[in-house]
Amino acid sequence: MLKGKLLHPEILAALAGAGHGSKVLIADGNFPHSTKAAPGTALVYLNLSPGRVLVTETLEAILSVVPVEAVEVMQPADGKDAPIFKEFQKLVGKKIPFHRLERFAFYDAVGDPDVCLLAATGDQRLYANILLTIGVVA
Repeated sequence: MLKGKLLHPEILAALAGAGHGSKVLIADGNFPHSTKAAPGTALVYLNLSPGRVLVTETLEAILSVVPVEAVEVMQPADGKDAPIFKEFQKLVGKKIPFHRLERFAFYDAVGDPDVCLLAATGDQRLYANILLTIGVVA
């Protein structure tokens, strides 16, 4: 029996097979999960119902098992930060580079073969998508 914050077997398997430079997308309920993922990306559906499971809950669990060296988010078209970005920054820490990508550039980044996992959540907050680059275990 596992005792950590992350118990999901498919997510743990995808992360165990990943390494430095691999990427993980935690996506909100509006993200086109099945059409934007690259072939070979593990697609895990956590979207039980609207508002469940949240991106931030999933992020917290994933951060408990892998180091992160960079973050990419989808920048709203108006150029302003989405309210969720403050929560992301609080969870990942201020030392982690936080890159904002235009919507279609973000879609392109998600389609990269280095994305090993796409976790689909039921989060209904706008722009609640976060692409993590896995760092080195110290």
